[in-house]
Amino acid sequence: DSKVDNPGFDDLYKVGTVADIIKVLELPDNTTNVILRGRSPFKLNSIHATEPYLRGSITTLEEIRPIAKDKEFRVLMSSIKDVTHQILKTLGEGANELAFAVKNIDSNEYLINFLTTNMPFEPHKKQEMLEERDVKKRAYLLFAALSKEAQLVELKANITSRTREDLSQQQREHFLQQQIRTIQEELGNGEDDIQQLYQRSKSKNWNENVQKQFEKELKKLERYNPQSPDYSVQFSYLDNLLNLPWDDTTKDNISLKKVSAQLNKDHFGLEKVKERILEHLAVLKLRGDLKAPILCLYGPPGVGKTSLGRSIAKSINRKYARISLGGLHDESEIRGHRRTYIGAMPGRILQAMAKCGANNPVIVLDEIDKVGSDFKGDPSSALLEVLDPEQNSHFHDNYIDIDYDLSKVLFIATANSLQTISRPLLDRMEIIEINSYTMEEKVEIAARHLVAKQLEENGFEPKEVSISKPTLAKIIQNYTRESGVRDLEKKIGKILRK
Repeated sequence: DSKVDNPGFDDLYKVGTVADIIKVLELPDNTTNVILRGRSPFKLNSIHATEPYLRGSITTLEEIRPIAKDKEFRVLMSSIKDVTHQILKTLGEGANELAFAVKNIDSNEYLINFLTTNMPFEPHKKQEMLEERDVKKRAYLLFAALSKEAQLVELKANITSRTREDLSQQQREHFLQQQIRTIQEELGNGEDDIQQLYQRSKSKNWNENVQKQFEKELKKLERYNPQSPDYSVQFSYLDNLLNLPWDDTTKDNISLKKVSAQLNKDHFGLEKVKERILEHLAVLKLRGDLKAPILCLYGPPGVGKTSLGRSIAKSINRKYARISLGGLHDESEIRGHRRTYIGAMPGRILQAMAKCGANNPVIVLDEIDKVGSDFKGDPSSALLEVLDPEQNSHFHDNYIDIDYDLSKVLFIATANSLQTISRPLLDRMEIIEINSYTMEEKVEIAARHLVAKQLEENGFEPKEVSISKPTLAKIIQNYTRESGVRDLEKKIGKILRK
């Protein structure tokens, strides 16, 4: 499966070809071409190593060849040559090189393998031929595939001919659309995709503007050839439009006692911070909206700013997403890229919304103080629109090109420093400072959370290893120099692995 990044034994075909590497070519566009010469087929028995590349054990397979006087095989090969010449003749000058190669092949077995490799068959069909060890049976499979290909090539030529008959000087600009319609009438390509998109849209309870935009873009898709790049771009846009949670809302379960219990379970200390978070959620419970300022948790690394957002989402039954803003310089990362650009996609905000599948998640904007600006724009200005309660109900993403309502999202920002945050952005947030942990707090956090977490991650049962509080205090005092507990957790893990 080409979509699997790290394939294992179950992801690979079990029959392949042993080949010699003839030449490796480094191309100017930073891609590599490798020229191979096949030697023999093999069966894959097992994979015993994955680094630095896949290595395994194989068994070489023997071919079952027909006898020299097999008349049936000779007639079959003659038929294969005839249908191959028919295809190449229909293709015309574009197939001259392939026709020359076929003409100069004397070996029947080599011709079968050559056509299997070089004709435009689907990968699974080529694999089926490769796995067939009987040469005569493989020839029959090849003849069937060639016959089908000959019909498709002839049909395409007829479609082109019929379309050109209706062509006039005034109709020239419509030629491509006529050809696409004719192809779709004959083969029906693309109809399943379009019907699938239409069926998905029926379940959406979106407003009239979004519905009109979807119908307009769907009509464009119907006019495109399913094999053209424009079809893929248009399909991706409509798919992204449908993936957004326009009306999917998770039901809030805001119990201040439950929130308080969850925060105390996940975080030791931070009493003032927890108190302000509870106040913020109490207002949300009473009002039902989020007109209050966005919370910005400010403090040194490792004191639990990011994990607080996850705890809040868990306690009020909302989806959670984290967007890392560190080193962000391009405004398009927030607002999305216009569809005129190659590889365009929605911005990080709408990507997070689609991933959550709900229009009221908790989104943590991590390291908002690390946002920069250059010639590509100022991401801070886009964040102003995201975080302003008066504007974010009509957030405009350049890719989707329709206003999207972010007013139900609970945004929480985190920062290590306030000096690099722009003043307008700072004004839209309520700063909650999280101070460095004291020695006693670090010891309690390690004893309650970090040791248990590292025991689990390193394969220990809770009762197998224990670390006393005096020992933890000694580790903190002599081996860590930090405001938070991130390095302390690493040191505990290192000790457990010794």
